[in-house]
Amino acid sequence: MDKFIEIFELQAGYAEMIIRGTTMYWVLYALLRISGRRDLGSLGMADMLVLVLVADAAGNAMSGDSYSMGDGMIVVATIVGWSYLLDRLGYYVPALRRLLEPQRVCLVRSGRVLAGGLKREHITRSELMEQLRLKGVANLAEVERAYLESTGEFSVIRASGSPRDGASTLEDESPSG
Repeated sequence: MDKFIEIFELQAGYAEMIIRGTTMYWVLYALLRISGRRDLGSLGMADMLVLVLVADAAGNAMSGDSYSMGDGMIVVATIVGWSYLLDRLGYYVPALRRLLEPQRVCLVRSGRVLAGGLKREHITRSELMEQLRLKGVANLAEVERAYLESTGEFSVIRASGSPRDGASTLEDESPSG
């Protein structure tokens, strides 16, 4: 029974584990926010390697090389708590959501590629065309609007009269979109 209790016994204090978990959450959040949303929508092999290495490095930093299950549970609870809190606050405080989440970026308007949007998101024209083909678009003339969403996914609103017209459920909410 002593071994069981020893596994959960805290090696560091509650405060230290909460501070470590909070710090790493916000550092990783900032780094992922800066790295660009396109990487969230699709993970290549190099992206997966970076994710695994970051998780390993962050795990060590958050736990302070502690082997206590109790310390680990505090760090995990802190990270989940931040995620839950930001999700709820983002729902009830739209200004905070706009601050924490990237806005969608219009990449195609009325069949014309918007170079500024591509440049801002570091997307090549061939990458855009690949995404449009994956959405069933063969020609730019079929596209009224194409966006890079905050999740890293591409969405397409088809032009009137194009095949499968009306299949989109998106609404153009902003005059700048």
